[in-house]
Amino acid sequence: MNDALPTPASPLKIGTRGSPLAMAQARETRARLGAAFDLPMEAFEIVVIRTTGDDRALIAADKPLKDLGGKGLFTKEIEEDLLAGRIDIAVHSMKDMPVAQPSGLVLDCYLPREDVRDAFVTLDGAPFGALREGAVVGTSSLRRRAQLLFRRPDLKVVEFRGNVQTRMQKLGDSVADATFLACAGLKRLGLEVAHAPIEPDEMLPAVAQGAIGIERRDSDTKTAAMLEAIHHGPTGQRLAAERSFLAALDGSCETPIAGLAELDGGEVRFRGEVLRPDGSECLSETTHGAIADGAEIGRAMALSLLERAGPGFFDWRQ
Repeated sequence: MNDALPTPASPLKIGTRGSPLAMAQARETRARLGAAFDLPMEAFEIVVIRTTGDDRALIAADKPLKDLGGKGLFTKEIEEDLLAGRIDIAVHSMKDMPVAQPSGLVLDCYLPREDVRDAFVTLDGAPFGALREGAVVGTSSLRRRAQLLFRRPDLKVVEFRGNVQTRMQKLGDSVADATFLACAGLKRLGLEVAHAPIEPDEMLPAVAQGAIGIERRDSDTKTAAMLEAIHHGPTGQRLAAERSFLAALDGSCETPIAGLAELDGGEVRFRGEVLRPDGSECLSETTHGAIADGAEIGRAMALSLLERAGPGFFDWRQ
């Protein structure tokens, strides 16, 4: 194995988007690999890759992500560079990863999962329950929009994208009274932002929220051996159920879906829900089973919810 380890003269190239959160995740990956093999940071090179999604987001910041082409726009160029050998691994926020991967790539390494909760963000840190009637909430997440309107149909929801600083500026400019962020992102960035975490019992998070995945070429056995040393098994077990659930539902930016797997001894507890995009209806289920059956548990729940939902459930109502 030592002969296969990267060196400062021949570093392992880590591909990532250039956002502050993406860079923090790439640095965490580098640090974990360095610690696992007692390698200097110079043995790794972080390669920033600009994606189509980044460019479109800049010129259409007020449009829903689904109208820009979906979350695959934020991975396409990175995966192309990985397939071409210009980078050795790619670091992703699993919440944003499509369930289908290009042929020749595999995603089987996950870092320990962070806080899965959503953060309700206001200028004064007031909790969700204190939100006034008719308030304006900004979010680019169809899942959060639907969950919000299901619980509070009196609220007005507006499109809201950008980094943390941009979103806080929008709150300061009274574009909205509140917004949402992921607790995991705030913790990884070390940001002190006034917020109130929302427990999963109140608002189920996005599938794979808080998890970092590392993608590699299927044929790259040397890199596979390195990644095995930093893979967090329990996170992988939880995501097996969650991403199977998402895949069976054909989850995309146009389908409000939430799911969370939690481990308890030798069992996995899985909660999932689907919502109409306008928040008028929510269907949810909870189940338990053996950890080894996680993927089948997620798939079975998805099929059950689809049967309950019926045709046209995810269609936008005019």
